[in-house]
Amino acid sequence: MDFLADCRARQAFDLLANTWNPVVLHALRHGPRRPAELRRVIGGIRPKVLTETVRRLEGAGLVVRAVSPDRVEYGLTDLGRSLLGPIDALGRWAHERGDEVTLDG
Repeated sequence: MDFLADCRARQAFDLLANTWNPVVLHALRHGPRRPAELRRVIGGIRPKVLTETVRRLEGAGLVVRAVSPDRVEYGLTDLGRSLLGPIDALGRWAHERGDEVTLDG
């Protein structure tokens, strides 16, 4: 399989390569959350970074933003939910094999 710049596999890898994308998707797995709740659940994410991340995920069709007069909530679309399995699999792999990975080159 060739990984051309615009191939679907490269697009998927790019999506998961962003540190916060899979974290935010995972944090939304149990239902919609308000931004402050997302920051609390995730820990360590700045408000600006969270906003950029949910906008990027919304643009990709993975997250939906629901606005009412007194609140904003973010939730997963069906497409976003379909990515939870691969994210879980990668998380299991990292938990089981992460100590073996050497990033020093």
